[in-house]
Amino acid sequence: MVRALPRLIHALPRAIDADMVREQRLPNTEYLALMHLSEAPDRRLRMSDLADACEMSLSGTTRVVQRLESQGFVRRTRCPEDARGWNAALTDTGLRRLEEAWPTNLAAVRRHFLDHLAGLDLGQLAAALHKVAT
Repeated sequence: MVRALPRLIHALPRAIDADMVREQRLPNTEYLALMHLSEAPDRRLRMSDLADACEMSLSGTTRVVQRLESQGFVRRTRCPEDARGWNAALTDTGLRRLEEAWPTNLAAVRRHFLDHLAGLDLGQLAAALHKVAT
């Protein structure tokens, strides 16, 4: 387990990303940003909150959002509560793109992770992973 965990942490995101890029031309970092924005109130998050949700640096998140904005999937606006801050908002086009990509992401997670856990209680596994992550 001690040796397998670091390999999993490294290999799983790469495998999912490879599937997403090959089948959807959408890197997993962009997919995750769209997903987190879709789940936020008004489909909008402060850039710093989006970075936290995506577990990325603020500069990395800014680059992802700029790419998404150039495709019309996200719109950046000044934060009304803090004139120095920016919000990212998911557009209707971005929501449609997320909905198109979701089945590929789910299939990749199943293929590269869940299918290898046959016989395990996935509810218990999810609870254990959540506990480790928090």
